[in-house]
Amino acid sequence: MKIRTPVAAQTVHRLRVGDPIAISGPIYTGRDAVLPRLCRAIESGELSRLGLQLEGAVIFHTAVSPAGIGPTTSNKVEIEGSMPVLSRAGVKIHLGKGALNAETVKVLQETGAIFAVTPPVTALFMNNLRACRVAAFAEEGMEALHELVVENLPAIVAIAHGESIF
Repeated sequence: MKIRTPVAAQTVHRLRVGDPIAISGPIYTGRDAVLPRLCRAIESGELSRLGLQLEGAVIFHTAVSPAGIGPTTSNKVEIEGSMPVLSRAGVKIHLGKGALNAETVKVLQETGAIFAVTPPVTALFMNNLRACRVAAFAEEGMEALHELVVENLPAIVAIAHGESIF
């Protein structure tokens, strides 16, 4: 299924575990360093000061470097621990790799968000990248929150509606 960002709740509702998806439009990136900072900004009411819109957003668990972009393991404490706050703030799709715990699966279900896995092929993703800019926390370097504009970024729905592929 082709998905454009921002992602509508109805789109997420139609997705099932195992569905292949192709995401197009602006998405955010984040991993160990920046996702906890983003959560603190949400919890302290500072998100609007950063100029970020998370309603219907996609967050890809990766850093951005000249070598490319590729998924990092999503069940790291800093990453998986951020998913409940980000989902409650409107993020609809979390992209990464690896199994998530049952508590996170439940929170995704409650918030109408999903988790999708991406193939670990950095070179492929560079073909899907149309634009890149630092969106927030530039001092984190390659782990800053980036906004990417992607075209048909491939993923497979791994967790949706309380069901998991793992």
